[in-house]
Amino acid sequence: MRSLKKLVLVQTKLFMREPMALFFTLAFPGMLLLLFGAIFGNDPDPNFSPEYGFIDLETPALIAIIIASSAFMGIPIAISAMREHKVLRRFRATPLPSFTFITADLLMNYIVTLIGTLLLIIMAFMFFDLRFGGSWPLLWVAFSASALTAFSVGYLIAALSPTARIAQTVGMVLFFPNLFLSGAAFPTDLFPESLKRISDLMPMTYMVSLLQDIWLGQPWSEYGATLLILLATASAGLFLAIRLFQWE
Repeated sequence: MRSLKKLVLVQTKLFMREPMALFFTLAFPGMLLLLFGAIFGNDPDPNFSPEYGFIDLETPALIAIIIASSAFMGIPIAISAMREHKVLRRFRATPLPSFTFITADLLMNYIVTLIGTLLLIIMAFMFFDLRFGGSWPLLWVAFSASALTAFSVGYLIAALSPTARIAQTVGMVLFFPNLFLSGAAFPTDLFPESLKRISDLMPMTYMVSLLQDIWLGQPWSEYGATLLILLATASAGLFLAIRLFQWE
């Protein structure tokens, strides 16, 4: 446990030195919030939703973007760069198992992502009178399930990418289609049927759906299956990431 705490602290310090990771996790979602709020406002539209405005519905989607940017753009590049610069090789010289290293890195990314989410919600309350109709504990469960699912994909990319450049390319190839086809940027109701079928294959689609359903206070029957799918995917992904992890 002591070594885990120290490793989390070291990983946090390394993360703070990466301006791109800091931008996409902490600043980019807030910029999107202010942009969308300036364009659409947050007044309920009877033709769209009589109770909630655009920002009310978009905030949980922006939470999914925070998670996905950390998972697809941050984790693979950071881990692959550490491997490429022989940092992981030095860890391997110690008794440290891959499970402990991934756990520490996952905890660090989880904490940073949670901070980014809290900052986003505070901004939405301050500037747009955010409305929330669900349960905060359930929202935390949805956030955690979404984070574990997305992070598992990030660690799989890191495990299979021989260089940081390849990890960055793969991460971007996954991130941007997920961003635009999951409902995070545009409602999936506007998609033609062909795009909806593609959207159903995106992990971020389930993250957005789960977060929005819980945000709006939907009953368990509306999101229970989605939550179970995310938890099963997270378990399988993390298991494979640990098994396939390479120190060098």
